[in-house]
Amino acid sequence: MTHNRPKIALYQPDIPQNTASIIRTCSCLGIMLEIIEPCGFIVNDQKFKRVVMDYYDAKNINFYKSPEKFFMSKINTRLILMTTKSKKSYEEFLFRQDDTVIFGRESFGVPTGVHKKVNHRLTIPMINKKRSLNLSSSVSIVISKILNQDNF
Repeated sequence: MTHNRPKIALYQPDIPQNTASIIRTCSCLGIMLEIIEPCGFIVNDQKFKRVVMDYYDAKNINFYKSPEKFFMSKINTRLILMTTKSKKSYEEFLFRQDDTVIFGRESFGVPTGVHKKVNHRLTIPMINKKRSLNLSSSVSIVISKILNQDNF
């Protein structure tokens, strides 16, 4: 397990299948995952556990019971928000080991207050003014960028 890479944080995820896919991706690639509750589903549900299969590793996932608890734990951390409400592309951004990259809820993104708490807001450029990518796909794209940087 590699934890000298940026962490991925999911802000109150709505869709269990996306979260399960992200858990699997992070588990396979040695990326720490942080889940900011409440979620739009029950994490201990048997259906969710079946989708996650054996990729659920408690050592690789941190849960935060509220956004306040999450942000309190990140006082000395550079926070990067992936959002469609930015014009700055992730492509030229240099991620650092101690970064936490936050992805918003599928149905809503993140509240305005979260935008104000982050150090950087980045987007994944899309053609033809498409609204957004699937959350799991977005996380995979950013993890790929992180893993392809020379500093990791």
